[in-house]
Amino acid sequence: MTLRRTGHMGSAFVLGSFVAAGTFRVDRLPRPGESLLASAVAWEAGGKGFNVAAGLRRLGVEVDGLIPVGTDHLAALAEPALVRMGLPASMIRVHPGPTGIGVGFVGADGENCLAVHPGANLLLSRETVRASAASIASAAMVLAQFEIGDDPIAEAFAIARGAGVPTLLNPSPFRMPARDLLASTTILVVNETEAEALFGSLCPGRAGTGPLRAAAEGLARALHARGVEALAITFGAAGARIVLGGSTILDQPAYPVAAIDTMGAGDAFTAGLAAGLAAGRPWDASCRMAAACGALMVTRAGILDGLPDPGEVTAFLSAHAPGTTAP
Repeated sequence: MTLRRTGHMGSAFVLGSFVAAGTFRVDRLPRPGESLLASAVAWEAGGKGFNVAAGLRRLGVEVDGLIPVGTDHLAALAEPALVRMGLPASMIRVHPGPTGIGVGFVGADGENCLAVHPGANLLLSRETVRASAASIASAAMVLAQFEIGDDPIAEAFAIARGAGVPTLLNPSPFRMPARDLLASTTILVVNETEAEALFGSLCPGRAGTGPLRAAAEGLARALHARGVEALAITFGAAGARIVLGGSTILDQPAYPVAAIDTMGAGDAFTAGLAAGLAAGRPWDASCRMAAACGALMVTRAGILDGLPDPGEVTAFLSAHAPGTTAP
């Protein structure tokens, strides 16, 4: 499967989200009703959209997009963070009200849980997106996630598809994508939990009948019938399965690393996959790049400091053998 491209190779437009992200380090994740003492806490700029934009830029991709912030004191975190990551401050859009905020817990084993209040991210509008139509139409890929509302994504994806530009959607935090949004989505990237929710909605008669990895092709066919050209499911330490055109399967093993912090791993994977495809690399090479980005990410504390650059990815892939295979 080859993506159609009319935009500038190696460029991306990201419908971002921005949150002030707090990370609390604990011995283990809390149980319901339990209070724990944290051994450390850190605050940094974050949000799935911002993380992906930063990851793409770190990998050498030219990035434009929209980053919504509020009018509170947390909004002041955005511009220095964008500048630090080499992203244009012109991406920022200010909306009345609070800036998004997120809190995550990271256990000693690297596993995490988190909650996000989207704040200004939900105020991004179709009208704001339309004002960036030229930038959207000239990109090699347009990316979005679900820390913003459906309307701006639908508008951006419609502009992109009308210009022949592929789109990538990560529906996280999960809600079921509307049918018209799926119809304008080229690539859907989900984790195992999100894939289970999709499977239960789109293939209810087959839910729970076997391992999700084995059922990925059926889910991909259901999505393909709705317009999605490629499905990527990440399974953490078990790697990823990619289904192209509803039938061609690629398996990407996970690279063996000692994880210390899994927060942001999915965003790093998405950035690596999009960077490879936007640069014209084939799917197997792009999947290896994505897996390498995710693997490098989990070996480091902090999201922005953990995002790898091209030299680190190249060195990592040279030192690790597993490649993408057909099952």
